[in-house]
Amino acid sequence: MNYILFDGPARKKLLPFTYTRPVADLRIGILTIREKWEKHLGSTTSTITEEYLSEKFPMVEFEENVMINASYIPTEVLVEQVLDLQENQALFDGDDIVAFYTKDTQEEIDFDTYEQLEVTAEGIFKIENNWGIFSKNHDAIRLDYDLLTEDRKSAQIPSTVQTLNPENIFIEEGAKLNFCTLNASEGPIYIGKDSEIMEGALIRGPFAMCEHATVKMGAKIYTGTTIGPYCKVGGEVTNSVLMAYSNKGHDGYLGNSVLGEWCNVGADSNNSNLKNNYEEVRLWDYETEGFAKTGLQFCGLIMGDHSKCGINTMFNTGTVIGVSVNIFGTGFPRNFIPSFSWGGAAGFTTYKTVKAFQTAKLVMERRNIPFDEQEAAILEHVFEETAKYRRY
Repeated sequence: MNYILFDGPARKKLLPFTYTRPVADLRIGILTIREKWEKHLGSTTSTITEEYLSEKFPMVEFEENVMINASYIPTEVLVEQVLDLQENQALFDGDDIVAFYTKDTQEEIDFDTYEQLEVTAEGIFKIENNWGIFSKNHDAIRLDYDLLTEDRKSAQIPSTVQTLNPENIFIEEGAKLNFCTLNASEGPIYIGKDSEIMEGALIRGPFAMCEHATVKMGAKIYTGTTIGPYCKVGGEVTNSVLMAYSNKGHDGYLGNSVLGEWCNVGADSNNSNLKNNYEEVRLWDYETEGFAKTGLQFCGLIMGDHSKCGINTMFNTGTVIGVSVNIFGTGFPRNFIPSFSWGGAAGFTTYKTVKAFQTAKLVMERRNIPFDEQEAAILEHVFEETAKYRRY
């Protein structure tokens, strides 16, 4: 069977992260949503996404296809229902389409002609907005941990490592860790292949560390945190997700936050995750183009791909930063910063693509990843699409 993951209506609420990737390639827990589905299905997947992303993330369509809404995280119950789908059957969550089995082309699909089935409550684990990435990360780590470690044996925990509930700790081949503390009493701890935890680090699960990631000396990492592939983290971090290739390498606080790829947080930078009056946090919503209620008391920083901040940067509670933003200077910058902005609390100007691309090229080449025409075209599109927000 051919499986295709489509963005669905949640895409706009998942911006700025979905400016540069399909919904399927968001990381939550240990794996990306695509990696989760492929692991469960035992099959590769392709993608229906925005046209400007389709060259990098193409769709492969066969005569028979099962289409899956990528904002739904696979659980055992949901996967079983998807695998049981027959031709012209569609799986719904209320009014939302979850998955369907079709021989029709995209233009021919008419759900009025499909047998409509309802997904069971146990199968619903949905990412509906960008703050859901960190707020649901505890549960996503637990699901991925079970998926990745089933019937497998962990590498041996070094004798210098202090642990609580070591049976909930899994270490992949090539990982290095010494003289650190791992507390898995509240949830599992996953240490990825060829990653490193340096001396003096204190970590509480649920916690996920992906391949080639690094936790610096003396770091304090609290529950619900994911450090994505090739990320470097130091200082204090709680309930946050770094998707891949991003660094928060020094002292400072990051809490209830999400960083995309190729981000860098300068030394001694901090974000607030709780308002002084303890009220609900509002966060910029790209769909309504206004500030939306999150229902959360704790909500920190949302930072899109290729964005950076200088040393000692201070972020207000519930700050949203777009793609390719460069922030520096004293004071609190505003809590919505459009893509391709350059500046800080004193004001912003447009971060021209020529300079932004020069930086992106240098940053990516350090990891032996080319900044090619395809990447440039995606960012150029984002620059044009987000111009309406840059009214400084």
